[in-house]
Amino acid sequence: DQVTEENRYRFDQLCRTRAIAGAANLNMQTHLSINFMPNAVYRPELCIRTTLEAAKTHNFPINRLIFETLESEHVDNYRHLTNILREYREFGFKTAIDDFGAGYSGLNLLADFQPDLIKLDMALIRDVDHDRVRQAIVRGVVTMCAELNVTVIAEGIESAGERDFLADCGIFLMQGYWFAKPAFKALAQVAPEAWTR
Repeated sequence: DQVTEENRYRFDQLCRTRAIAGAANLNMQTHLSINFMPNAVYRPELCIRTTLEAAKTHNFPINRLIFETLESEHVDNYRHLTNILREYREFGFKTAIDDFGAGYSGLNLLADFQPDLIKLDMALIRDVDHDRVRQAIVRGVVTMCAELNVTVIAEGIESAGERDFLADCGIFLMQGYWFAKPAFKALAQVAPEAWTR
């Protein structure tokens, strides 16, 4: 609630640099996803400087950074958003659409720009193993993304049944309480049995 037009850019930049510093301090060896606010990015090539400097300062490889835009965030100018995503990719970052299926623009955005990843919104995942309609939608998205060479991640997995259905659909990147709860200033530990079928 404290983010305004006047401080949106500084807030966005501070979040990026702190995320990179935190990941480096934890010696994180996996990808780091950073949500960005499209309305805070005026010129991508200038906005990215701080990110590049933070990655260099903390010795965090830029090819392990993923910039995510929220499908559920209202964006006034889709051309501006797709330009941001294209420029980020040119710098060597991975790109993602977060909360896919939850908001304003999923299919339209996907038609204009194919990110490296999409993250299926947890509302589509909830009880998917018991819901024929959700199953059809998830299978359709997986098929579409396979044709577009976009990797699908499922968010919000809370049961073995959800995990198993998604794995049977060909989704092997998942996150949710079934695997681990978020950890504050720490890396969450995933128990091996969370993946055992």
